[in-house]
Amino acid sequence: MSQDLSSLAVSAARGPEGKAMQSLHRRSSLIALTASAAALLPRRAPAQSATVGAEQRLRDLGITLPPVPTAVANYVPYTRMGNLVFLAGTGGRRPGLPTPRGRVGADVSAEDAYQHARLAGLSLLAAMRDAAGSLDNVVRVGKVVGFVNAVPEFTEQAKVIDGCTDLFVEVFADRGRHARTVFGASTAFGVTVIVEAVIEVA
Repeated sequence: MSQDLSSLAVSAARGPEGKAMQSLHRRSSLIALTASAAALLPRRAPAQSATVGAEQRLRDLGITLPPVPTAVANYVPYTRMGNLVFLAGTGGRRPGLPTPRGRVGADVSAEDAYQHARLAGLSLLAAMRDAAGSLDNVVRVGKVVGFVNAVPEFTEQAKVIDGCTDLFVEVFADRGRHARTVFGASTAFGVTVIVEAVIEVA
């Protein structure tokens, strides 16, 4: 009789219900093993936000902005219309020093002109901060227009205005990427570069 019961138990274990029980047991063991292994792993600190504001980036870069450019004729450094700010064209101003002048390709190298465009970008950032209250309130740099005073045969005006463009991306990251137009031109007072911009503010 006991032999018959043992046979029935073996058959039951080999049947559909028995196989299901075995599968459930194996699954429970695997879950318990995984939980034990996870408990041994070092706990990670909560992820911190990678977002850094434009004002903090400016500090990290060690940049101090110049005063807001003063208009040299009957206009203003910027005008705000709704959430758009139109920034007047400015050259590469340096506090206490004359604005850089000269024609690229004759009096000024392309490398120096790149730095002059960066200086113009710093003046535009100062105007942006004045218009928005903080560079952190700049939603997006929408458009940049650059004018390069160069000899007729000079064709790398775009690389010169990169001085301003690169600065905006350094400060605003993706929000600093903008549409752009660059011209070779005869500039007022013979300054090396003039750059203007349109931005969106909060």
